[in-house]
Amino acid sequence: MRYRIIKLAENESLIEQASEWFHQKWKIPKAAYIESMKECVENTHSIPQWYVIMNGGTIIAGLGVIENDFHDRKDLTPNVCAVYVEKEYRNQGIAGELLEFVCQDFKSKDIHTLYLVTDHTSFYERYGWEFLCMVQGDGEPEMTRMYIHQEQ
Repeated sequence: MRYRIIKLAENESLIEQASEWFHQKWKIPKAAYIESMKECVENTHSIPQWYVIMNGGTIIAGLGVIENDFHDRKDLTPNVCAVYVEKEYRNQGIAGELLEFVCQDFKSKDIHTLYLVTDHTSFYERYGWEFLCMVQGDGEPEMTRMYIHQEQ
């Protein structure tokens, strides 16, 4: 990959920029991202964790890993969340590289299973994720797909 994957736990100076970027993509309050990102800096070997991919000084992709991504299955944890790649960088394998990096990073923390909630039906399978079940999103009328990824 020609871009750098950055762990926010090791780059506290990016919290302001990253929280604004995620807020713009997902409309979750910026303060919630800042709180979660500061927590990951304080606890580098636990949840939550946040990752971005930079092209120069610009964030082009990112995701987080949190306890629960706003669904009713509190037992399915931790959850990959807020996966996003800027449109002009899509279809280049960037999301796959980022997902693989995060899975390996959590494996190094002795966490071998990650979950992910999405309405995509074939995207994550390309990267080793498997459909697990349907879950009810907080305040959502429709059920949402839950995927699992397990590292050996």
